[in-house]
Amino acid sequence: MELALDQAEEAFSSGEVPVGAVLVESSGRFFTDRNRTRETGLPSSHAEHLVITAAAKARGDWRLEDCSLYSTLEPCLMCAGLAVISRIPRIIYGAWDKRFGALGSVTNILEMQNLNHYPDVKGGCLADRSSLLMKEFFRQGRTIERE
Repeated sequence: MELALDQAEEAFSSGEVPVGAVLVESSGRFFTDRNRTRETGLPSSHAEHLVITAAAKARGDWRLEDCSLYSTLEPCLMCAGLAVISRIPRIIYGAWDKRFGALGSVTNILEMQNLNHYPDVKGGCLADRSSLLMKEFFRQGRTIERE
């Protein structure tokens, strides 16, 4: 989670919503990234999405059955869904997301029936640090670009 927090701080410094993620394989190899939605102009450029995609591409396989996903913020519907689809067995996150969280805060996709995969999820890992970073980012006044 420390590496994910480093990525979140980098996102903060870049004017992105401060979320960082790390995907760790059982071999020890890992992938890190941060939110990049402003940088790329793509709504899918969430930290979790980027590390999952990077790992799948590097492995040549969309199944990430031996990996753990760490995120500084509870994943949204898109990222939680991608983690389920890629069969990540463990998701560990920091702060709860009371606006978009899809693993218990706003909704819980793991309550959906008939999924073919249900990861173990643990929230609250270094939550205070993740939450403080997020609060400071929005306290400073993020400029929201609208079309």
